Amino acid sequence: MNTEEVVTIEELNTVLGKPNPKAYIGFEPSGVVHLGWKICTNKIKDFLACGFDFTVLLADWHAYINDKLGGDIEKIKLCGKYMEDCFAALGVDTSKVRFVYASDYVNDAKYWELVLKTAKASSVARVKRAMDIMGRAEDEAEKDLSKLFYPAMQVSDIFYLNLDVAYGGMDQRHAHMLARDVAKKVGRIAPVAIHTPLLTGLQAGGRMNPIEAKMSKSKPETMISIHDSADLVKKKLIKAYCPEKQIEGNPVLDVCKFVIFPDLDGKPFRIERPEKFGGNLEFTTYTALAEAFAAGLHPLDLKNATATHINTILEPVQRYFEMHPENYQKMKAAGILQEQ
Repeated sequence: MNTEEVVTIEELNTVLGKPNPKAYIGFEPSGVVHLGWKICTNKIKDFLACGFDFTVLLADWHAYINDKLGGDIEKIKLCGKYMEDCFAALGVDTSKVRFVYASDYVNDAKYWELVLKTAKASSVARVKRAMDIMGRAEDEAEKDLSKLFYPAMQVSDIFYLNLDVAYGGMDQRHAHMLARDVAKKVGRIAPVAIHTPLLTGLQAGGRMNPIEAKMSKSKPETMISIHDSADLVKKKLIKAYCPEKQIEGNPVLDVCKFVIFPDLDGKPFRIERPEKFGGNLEFTTYTALAEAFAAGLHPLDLKNATATHINTILEPVQRYFEMHPENYQKMKAAGILQEQ
């Protein structure tokens, strides 16, 4: 579910035949976690159910290169510990996942040998095309050479960890394709690349570039944090872009499609409304909901129901942090997380 691309299906079938296939996803520890993580954590659960040895790389040195959290490596590492909590809060069995930090292996000469080999197998132009994995424009490398190191490091992470599958959102595609392109040149097997869609920011509408339009902590008014109160979630949904009868480029419907319906576990998507406005509605598939919206279901009814379902998803997350507050409180004390 929610898989947008597999490169390639044939190679994945071969990998699935191995006794302990290895997969990973990489994250920069860089701040508050938002609702879009549900897409990733659900997919990690799929990997575990298929018998994968799964690694979450908390790419602290990559976040430093990318100027996250002011380039403060200690804050970045603290954020990594908070993110480990977020995986658990979102339902990932963390006893079955291996958390690795880039700082665990940056002192290994074999890693830097891979970085250099990857760099020698790549042109500057090819590496610059991969810089969108960082949310950066190509010309930013003109002022900061370390930005050019980042794609070569991300490719080398995949090789160093001996992965069969590289998983990420569609914004990570260029790095994964770079790894596949250079694999043979550096004597490695090309990883299978699996990509899931990006959750659109609540104010991003129309046919925008999905990477530019994605939900981001840098735009808090368009982002639903996993720590947002029920009232704040509703307030953000009410303001969300949701034009009547428009399905494509509708961020509220995207939340329903990519986050809510995969989490319903057979229960219907319920819209509660007074009898004078048509009474309650229930939908068992996203397609049925989208068709009803295209036929005239009012945006406010959709928004209210979406807020209710999101708050149901976030209740256990927030209970987790009530029971395990240490890293969350450290994040707030360090000024990385703000009270909403």
